[in-house]
Amino acid sequence: MRLVLASASPARLSVLRSAGLDPLVTVSDVDEDALLAAIPGAPAAEKVTTLAGAKATAVARTLDGTPDEAVVIGCDSMLLIDGDLVGKPHDVDTARTRWKAMAGRTGELVTGHAVLHVVDGEIERVAEGHASTTVRFGTPTDAELEAYLATGEPLAVAGAFTLDGLGGWFVDGIDGDPSNVIGISLPLVRRLLGALGISPTDLWTTPPED
Repeated sequence: MRLVLASASPARLSVLRSAGLDPLVTVSDVDEDALLAAIPGAPAAEKVTTLAGAKATAVARTLDGTPDEAVVIGCDSMLLIDGDLVGKPHDVDTARTRWKAMAGRTGELVTGHAVLHVVDGEIERVAEGHASTTVRFGTPTDAELEAYLATGEPLAVAGAFTLDGLGGWFVDGIDGDPSNVIGISLPLVRRLLGALGISPTDLWTTPPED
């Protein structure tokens, strides 16, 4: 059974590889803005789960029966703070504004997950869910923030921060699953796989790293 990760995120790939999996990475062409525009009043959990499902479904439909059996995992992460759900800032000014607003405060990193079982190119079963982790942000100095923005890292990640990269210097703590903050919740994926009758041990290709 082949595992396919419907995400370009190197952080998600790293989490799965550290957990003994070696997924094939295939990125979808889903128009995220259009999907979100279609459900403007939906709760945060519904929005990210809808995006995750759309990404996984789009990738599953490209498999064309090869391999004969596959599991496709799609994810989407966003940060909920002050009632606003924000994704990747994409530019320095937006990232700076977000950090000024969230420094010294807490937010909820919400990740939608979709796990699809594909047999002979057909989606046989689907399990979806979301995970939420509280993030307590530190307060970087102006010089530290500018140095962080200059790296480019916060521009391409949900909420303009990472836990497992340079942004980890400015996170005081979390309450909940750390892998969810990185972008894919291993406990949730295990439960979703279980709902499809699959164990993560069925997908191990290498021993988990120490």
